[in-house]
Amino acid sequence: MLAFISRAFLTLFVVLDPIGLVPIFITLAGHHSPKVQMRIIRQAILVAAAILFSFALFGNALLRYLGISVEAFQVSAGILLLKIAVDMVFAQRERETKAEEAEAQVRTDISVFPLGTPLIAGPGALASILILQNEATAYPLGTGLILGIIAFVLLLLYVSLAIAKYLTSWLGQTGINVISRVLGILLAALAVQYIINGVLALIKATF
Repeated sequence: MLAFISRAFLTLFVVLDPIGLVPIFITLAGHHSPKVQMRIIRQAILVAAAILFSFALFGNALLRYLGISVEAFQVSAGILLLKIAVDMVFAQRERETKAEEAEAQVRTDISVFPLGTPLIAGPGALASILILQNEATAYPLGTGLILGIIAFVLLLLYVSLAIAKYLTSWLGQTGINVISRVLGILLAALAVQYIINGVLALIKATF
């Protein structure tokens, strides 16, 4: 169980990327006062938490309703995470489309969009949660473990955004890129493992 908890934490920490979100947050909210920034952070975390918790609780039921096998979803999610990992390694942080980015620049409240989603609760995070939730069924109170890990990573994200100004000054853009690249390599390995596990499970189910 300890190995699963460690892997689940590492997966969600890398996907949510508290360090990599810092410069994006500064770009979107740096012109606001510290008080407004804290309000934006709180609301964004609450929105993301609602989305992520909902997927952890009801995601598998949604897959069954749509007739999608867990194995097929695992392969597709692995491919998606691999793409995100490649972007992290090459420091290409594109979590939103150009149209979404343009709209974000003129919005007064960015806590729901684009910060809450898709920057925090994005496709990669949702896919990871569904895979981890399926694996968690093998453990007692597995769902509770996943919810607890999500809450802990969101707490770390809250702290990193709250001190974003200081992190940016301390690490610099180069330091942030280096950390994101290292995390991207780890995420790539996890993504490949997801793909392998999904393919093997599909082969076993077929034959």
